[in-house]
Amino acid sequence: MTRLIFILTLLFAGILTRAHAVELPTTKAEIAHLFSTLEASNCQFNRNGTWHSSKEASAHLATKYKYLQDKDLVPTAEKFIERAATESSLSGKAYQIKCAEGVVQPSAPWFQAILLKYRGKVK
Repeated sequence: MTRLIFILTLLFAGILTRAHAVELPTTKAEIAHLFSTLEASNCQFNRNGTWHSSKEASAHLATKYKYLQDKDLVPTAEKFIERAATESSLSGKAYQIKCAEGVVQPSAPWFQAILLKYRGKVK
């Protein structure tokens, strides 16, 4: 009976109920590739109506990534793209990216294409 009370106490305290989203090494490698590709791209990144360099964008996204990691919210590279690299957390405005060809596009498809290309090479 004492053991049952202990287990119920843990459950109610939330210790056993919290599901941790473990970030796998492959996920970390994929996200690192997204960062390195962005930095090397020399693309411009639009955040809340202002254009930033790829290095500035990478630094901003790294801050968001760290926040999500601390909250165990990055189980996959797709979740990183969805939760950090798609839109502003403050304004909700979609991020945009513009590369050498001058085409402005939402950032999410750009990151997804980079991820798919990377996964094709890794296999």
